[in-house]
Amino acid sequence: MSIAESTVAPATTDADVRVISHWIDGAERASTSGRTAPVYNPATGMVSARVALADRAEIDAAIASAVRGYEVWSQFSIARRQSVLFSFRELLNARKRELAEIITAEHGKVVSDAMGEILRGQEVVELATGFPHFIKGAFSENASSGIDVYSLKQPLGVVGIISPFNFPAMVPMWFFPIAIAAGNAVVLKPSEKDPSAALWLAALWQEAGLPDGVFTVLQGDKLAVDGLLESPDVQSISFVGSTPIAQYIYETASKHGKRVQALGGAKNHMLVLPDADLDLVADQAVNAGYGAAGERCMAISVVLAVEPVADDLIAKIQERIAKLRIGNGAGVDGVEPDMGPLITDVHRDKVSSYVDIAEADGAKIIVDGRGFTVDGHEDGFFFGPTLIDDIPTTSRAYQEEIFGPVLSVVRVPSYDEGLGLINSGQFGNGTAIFTNDGGAARRFQNEVQVGMIGINVPIPVPVAYHSFGGWKQSLFGDAKAYGVHGFDFFTREKAITSRWLDPATRSQSGHTGINLGFPQNN
Repeated sequence: MSIAESTVAPATTDADVRVISHWIDGAERASTSGRTAPVYNPATGMVSARVALADRAEIDAAIASAVRGYEVWSQFSIARRQSVLFSFRELLNARKRELAEIITAEHGKVVSDAMGEILRGQEVVELATGFPHFIKGAFSENASSGIDVYSLKQPLGVVGIISPFNFPAMVPMWFFPIAIAAGNAVVLKPSEKDPSAALWLAALWQEAGLPDGVFTVLQGDKLAVDGLLESPDVQSISFVGSTPIAQYIYETASKHGKRVQALGGAKNHMLVLPDADLDLVADQAVNAGYGAAGERCMAISVVLAVEPVADDLIAKIQERIAKLRIGNGAGVDGVEPDMGPLITDVHRDKVSSYVDIAEADGAKIIVDGRGFTVDGHEDGFFFGPTLIDDIPTTSRAYQEEIFGPVLSVVRVPSYDEGLGLINSGQFGNGTAIFTNDGGAARRFQNEVQVGMIGINVPIPVPVAYHSFGGWKQSLFGDAKAYGVHGFDFFTREKAITSRWLDPATRSQSGHTGINLGFPQNN
């Protein structure tokens, strides 16, 4: 997930290839920048569209529209804002299949998987409909003699969201429902690899009654990202992507005085104790390692097998891999595969290079996904499920995020050694332990240095009323995504100290005239 400069090509002259535009002032706005980037159907390898890449004038226009939208939206009553949120929720629920098919066409994931990401995003929409409870202030009557103290929570203003390619609907929905509910205006910069979902969501917001300018979609590359990071009109940045880019986002936005929540990469481990149910472990390792073709930051990429279970576990995983169906995520004759292609040929080749590295470092390639093809889709960006045994922990293939369907097994002699490997890593996003020993699980949850932990659950993504975020190099900034953290992030507090003198009893009101000393409570 990179925001490096895109390969820029002249706008296409082929009338059959549409150009995906911005959404500004409540409507699609065609770009005049003259810059575009290709959007592929990953299953076929064909260019399905081109996406506009904003220039400086378009960036400024998008932000200016959001400023105007905020001025209107922030004055809406809580009841009116809540009505729009409920309407959006109902429209999304009724038409989510349409959005899922858009995601599959540009990302490649299986339609049912795309539906899953929408439903998880919808959880945050549903949380946001209850926003009046989360933005209430507090009131303390008579904190000092005749003085009341109370607080207000108010929106920030215009907020920026920079989202990755792997979840073009869910990740933006981690942020924008709460931001909008709290009274902010949003500028969303989606990935240029799968940009259409953002436009679909923008149109849905308009249908739900959201005023123009409150939800803006800015298509683009690094120029658009930097425009959001540097604009004095943008008050906060929410980002999900790779760790190097998350760090860049955090440092640059912070330097420009913005609030930042920047979620980075991961290298998630599953610790398997000898007493675990190995059939359950094998099922969940395959689900968590190869679901969404491994293109998710919560994927399990390393299984730490506490001996003597490794041989049996590898055999069970291998059996399950052999039964997986790989193909076009849209399915054939109504039958979906288990796993679709990777997002681009460049990313597929990067994933393949990590398998090369592991092999060169002495690992055993048990199941090799390199060179995988699908009949009838030979030009698609497919990579087969890959299983690696005995990978050295010094290998880059063990240490770095691969972001593909590659599952590695590391054999460890004890719980302590497995825990040590997890805690010594640079990331701290998600982890899991598989065991039937409650004491071991409780010890693990207290000792592991990771933000999200599963106990016999391989992908422990919290529900919407908790918050999502890791530790160490997996999170930059002070606020996690959604939940209570989300409402705190998208509001700021005012504290008011108030005294109203009663004219009838002014002499007994506590007012004693001039006093240059520091105020004291009485």
